[in-house]
Amino acid sequence: MNQLTTRRQALRKIAGAGAAGAATLAAPHVASAQGQPTTWKIQTSWPGGAGLQVFKDWCAGIEEKTGGELAFQPFGANDVVGDFQLYDAVKNGVLDAVNPFTIYAQGIIPAATFLTSYPLALRNPHEWDVFFYALGGLEIARELYAAQNMMFVGPVHHGPNIIHSKVPIRSVDDFRGRKMRLPGGMVAEVFTEIGAETTVLPGSEIFPALEKGTIDVADYVGPAVNYALGFSQVTKYISMGPPGFMSLYQPVDLMDITVGMDAWNALSPAMKQFVEMETHVYSDMHHAAIQKADQEAWAKFEADGTEITRLSQDDVELMTEVAVPIWFNYANRDKDSARLFKIQLDYMMSGSLGYVTPEQVEGLELNL
Repeated sequence: MNQLTTRRQALRKIAGAGAAGAATLAAPHVASAQGQPTTWKIQTSWPGGAGLQVFKDWCAGIEEKTGGELAFQPFGANDVVGDFQLYDAVKNGVLDAVNPFTIYAQGIIPAATFLTSYPLALRNPHEWDVFFYALGGLEIARELYAAQNMMFVGPVHHGPNIIHSKVPIRSVDDFRGRKMRLPGGMVAEVFTEIGAETTVLPGSEIFPALEKGTIDVADYVGPAVNYALGFSQVTKYISMGPPGFMSLYQPVDLMDITVGMDAWNALSPAMKQFVEMETHVYSDMHHAAIQKADQEAWAKFEADGTEITRLSQDDVELMTEVAVPIWFNYANRDKDSARLFKIQLDYMMSGSLGYVTPEQVEGLELNL
């Protein structure tokens, strides 16, 4: 049999299979060596709303895309373990994979502070993609997670966090003396420096604290989630940065897909590649769905009489001056933090971005 005949026969087989298998051609079908399906238990940090729905929709499509070789069984926040127990659950095999807010990892990996958004730093999702997929961030993240017996598959974009307030915030000075809920860490230090009285509260306690007047100002995630939580009932204002810079302090809130190393190593090389590709797909779907829900929420806030106030470009520059030394302080806490931050700092100071000037880092050193 000559080569041409063999090729024609192969093409006929592919054509015949195409009609029956068109539904699975959107993604590769990778047959397992044993022919046994694998089901991963995977928990997200989303308790509800658009975030949880898009997560479940994505998980529901995995089995069909893999021809039954791999399936994701999705769980919402706290369904199996608490949010702060996600990584232990993955390491112990209680869960196979998780979709957490990446900032939670800093409890076991201090350098994870620089694997997610921080004040006045990288300001758009595509900049974080450049960091992870072109400048070496993904390789370092995987190295750090591997030391914890986990696989960092890739980042998942969410959106900016915003600030709700009982009083108008029209400049950095208006934060002075205000009792303000923040997630702690670097974000809290920046606001403490500009005079806010910061406190750390879980998301479930923000509404009652605002209602009782225990706090005047609170950050949380985006408009859609915050509206669903009733924030328009207990605040009158939303404070944001200048147009195009929605959140100065957490402009690109990041989640990720992390898998236990045993579960990851049980996959074939082709299936590993598939999961990596699907993480890109999920990130795009997730980000777009959240933004769509946010657009709908803005109209609801407006109908409730909520006023949007914006900081100025002068405020951006002032807060950058405050943030830069704090960046260096956190980066110098360990060598891994320093090398991650160095990549981001070089990018921020480059001609591509120009967020940071040589004058702003003068006298500051990194312990690489």
